[in-house]
Amino acid sequence: MFNAATHYQIDYSDLSLILALVRGGTLARAAALLRVDVSTVFRAVRRLEAALGQTLFEKSRAGYLPTTLATTLAEQAERAEQALEAARVGVEQGGEVISGTVRLTCTDSVLQSLLLPALAQFMPGYPALTLELSTSNDFANLSRRDADIALRLTKTPPEHLVGRCLGTVSYRVCASADYARQHAGKELAALNWIAPDDFLPDHPTVTWRRQHLPGVMPAYRCNSMVSVTELVRAGLGVAALPDYLLGAGLQPLSPPLTGHDTALWLLTRPDCRALRSVVTLFDQLGQHVHLPEH
Repeated sequence: MFNAATHYQIDYSDLSLILALVRGGTLARAAALLRVDVSTVFRAVRRLEAALGQTLFEKSRAGYLPTTLATTLAEQAERAEQALEAARVGVEQGGEVISGTVRLTCTDSVLQSLLLPALAQFMPGYPALTLELSTSNDFANLSRRDADIALRLTKTPPEHLVGRCLGTVSYRVCASADYARQHAGKELAALNWIAPDDFLPDHPTVTWRRQHLPGVMPAYRCNSMVSVTELVRAGLGVAALPDYLLGAGLQPLSPPLTGHDTALWLLTRPDCRALRSVVTLFDQLGQHVHLPEH
């Protein structure tokens, strides 16, 4: 509850009004969200601003622009909305509601290909659970307590972290179907190579290329495996890619690179195992993150 200088006690209907106008940006869209007519929204906003003795919205050509106070109240309204939805789910399920914020980190390629499909399967069942997602290739963010859970590609996870191995990840040289057809019969060393730049100096694909194709200088270097994949998909060259990034439009040119596979680990800090929100998300990820079979 927000207690203004006028001692007006703001309630949930006031918060809903503010949130609808912040989300909608115009009286018409706010009215549609609230399922009332435009004049009702207009009068309600005028009445609330008068009661609070403060301006909540500035009218402009773009619509209704929230003041700092309205933005703050809208954030509180979203929390109240989430809490109400969590309570409804708790009543329906007859159990305890999992709530809180969990910070999750992974690489951009793992996020796009493995994590997002998993989250879409189970997160709707946890409306009171908030995720903060970051993409990084560094274990340090777990060690520095910047994250609670990590999905990492490694054969040797740090000993101070706990977790489980979700499977083996293999790599193979790939090209677009058009590029493969245009350069059929050529040696791998004669093709345009696309590779990670120095952000992943010890990446298995980099190590393999230096050992087996030492004379190759990549034509394109990217700071993201997703970018590497998209350049290959666009027909600009070849790259060694993890199996989970293979999809429509990509064609393997080699078997798995023997001795250069890695593993996908689901990791957390020992102190996080006491947090129900972290344990719940950890267990759900363990059940729903699946590596493709090739």
